[in-house]
Amino acid sequence: MKTLQDCLKERILIIDGAMGTMIQRYKLEEKDFRGNRFKNWQCDVKGNNDLLSITQPQIIEEIHKQYLEAGADIIETNTFSSTSIAQADYEMQSLAYELNVAAAKCARNAADEYTKKNADKPRFVAGAIGPLNKTLSLSPDVNNPGYRAVNFDTVVQAYTEQIKGLADGGVDILLIETIFDTLNAKAAIFAAKNYFRKNNIAELPIMISGTITDASGRTLSGQTLEAFYVSVMHANPLSVGLNCALGAAEMRPHIEELSQIAGCFTSAYPNAGLPNAFGEYDEQPHETAHIIEEWAKEGFVNIVGGCCGTTPDHIKHIAEEVKKYKPRELPVIELV
Repeated sequence: MKTLQDCLKERILIIDGAMGTMIQRYKLEEKDFRGNRFKNWQCDVKGNNDLLSITQPQIIEEIHKQYLEAGADIIETNTFSSTSIAQADYEMQSLAYELNVAAAKCARNAADEYTKKNADKPRFVAGAIGPLNKTLSLSPDVNNPGYRAVNFDTVVQAYTEQIKGLADGGVDILLIETIFDTLNAKAAIFAAKNYFRKNNIAELPIMISGTITDASGRTLSGQTLEAFYVSVMHANPLSVGLNCALGAAEMRPHIEELSQIAGCFTSAYPNAGLPNAFGEYDEQPHETAHIIEEWAKEGFVNIVGGCCGTTPDHIKHIAEEVKKYKPRELPVIELV
C-alpha cells in the first residue's frame, strides 16, 4: 500500500474540516455528553466534545465518515483538548489517556473502512494535539508579567500522556496544531521525540500547524511566521502550515510566504471566512474552495482542508478544485 509520503509526492492531500461545527449539528444535551458512565459526574460536562469519543463514539465515527466520503485523505482525531491540563476544566484529568485511545480508535475504524473500499486512496489518521488552555510564554496576570500558570515540565508530562494514548490507539501522524505559543509546541515536540526514543518505538511523522492571529502576521506570542518556522524546524516535521484564526482570503499572503521558506511539505486549513457578529461562519463551500484553488494553482500547498465553520461540503468542494493541480515541489533550501 502507498505510504503517506508516496501520496504527498503524487497529489495535494486533503485534511478534514471542523469537528466542533459538526458536533453542534447534533444538538446534544448534558445527558448525551454524560452517557451512562458519567451520569452522576460532579460537574457539568456539556461542551467537552472530546468526551464524546467515549460516551457517543458512533457520532464521532459518523462525522469522520462524512469527511472521508467528501474526499479527505487525512482525518484528525477528536482530541483537541484531550490533555490532563485542558480536561481539568471538567475535573476529568484522569481520563486523558483513555480519551486519546478512544478517539484514535474511532478515527482508525473509519479510515480503515474507506481504505478497504479503495486501496489506491489510502486514508490516514492524524492525532490532533491542541495548544492547551495555558501558555508558557505569556502571563495570565497583567499585573505580574513574570507569572506563568504552568511550567515546561508539566506541559511535557501532559503531552507525553496524550501522545502515548494516540500512539496506542493507532494514529499514523501526530498533528501539533493551532499553535499560538511556540513554547507550548516545543514542549509537544520534545514530548513526542522523547516518548518514541525512551520506548524504542519508531517515530511517527509530525505535522506542525501554527496560527497567525491578525493582520500583523504574527502568532499570539509575538513571533513572525519565519521566526515560528525556524523555531520548529529542528523537529524535522513532515509538514509545517497554518490553521484557524483567519479565513482563506486573509491567510493567503502567509501561506505564500511559508511556501517559499519551508523545506518540508506545507499545509493550510483556514476557517470558513471570519466569524460574523454571532460568532458563526458564513463563507460558503464554493467560496472557500475557490480561494484554496488559487493557492494550489500557484504551487503554495501540499495539504489543504478546513478549520472552524467548515463542513464535509467545504471539504468536498476543496477536494474537487485542487485535484487539477500538482502538489508544491519542495524547494532546495541553501543553508548559509
